[in-house]
Amino acid sequence: MDAPLPSPEALVRPWRTATLVASLVAALELVLLIGAAFLLLAKPLAHAVQRHAEASALAPPAKKTLLVARRAAKHVAAPKLLRSETRVLVLNGNGHAGAASAAASRLSAIGYRIGGKANAKRQDYATTVVMYRKGYTGDGHRLARDLHVKVVGPLDGLSTSALHGSELVVVLGAR
Repeated sequence: MDAPLPSPEALVRPWRTATLVASLVAALELVLLIGAAFLLLAKPLAHAVQRHAEASALAPPAKKTLLVARRAAKHVAAPKLLRSETRVLVLNGNGHAGAASAAASRLSAIGYRIGGKANAKRQDYATTVVMYRKGYTGDGHRLARDLHVKVVGPLDGLSTSALHGSELVVVLGAR
C-alpha cells in the first residue's frame, strides 16, 4: 500500500513557520547589534560633549564682548541736573506698608527732591527698578548708583503726565 500523499497545505506550513522564526531571529539580532553599538559609542561621545561644555564654560570672555561692555559703560551720559534739582517719583511695588515713604526719606537725605510717592499698579516687583524720562539717562544711572540698584532703564509703562513733574521713577521691589 502506498502511503497517502500529504496535502498541499501541509507542505506549505513548515515554510511559513520557518520564515516567521527566521524573521524574528533577524529582528532580535538587529536590536542586539544596535544596543551594542550604542554602548560602545555612547561613553566616548558623552566624554567629548562634556569636555566641550567645560571648555566653553571656563573659557575667558571674548575680547570683543569686553570691549562692547566697557564702551557701553563709558558712554552713559553725564547727569543734566544736580541732585537737588532732580525730582524723583517713588512707587511702592513690593506691597510693604510705608516702603515708599521710607525710600523717599532716604532720597531726601541724599539730596534728591521728591516729586511724589504712591503705590505702583502692581505689588509683585521682585527687584527695585530705576526709570528715567527721555534725556535723563545720566541722572537715572546716578540715582541707581546712589541706591545700589542694578536695573536701570527708560520710562516704561508710565506716561509723562503720571510722573507729576518728576524726571526719575523708583519702583521699589522685594530686593
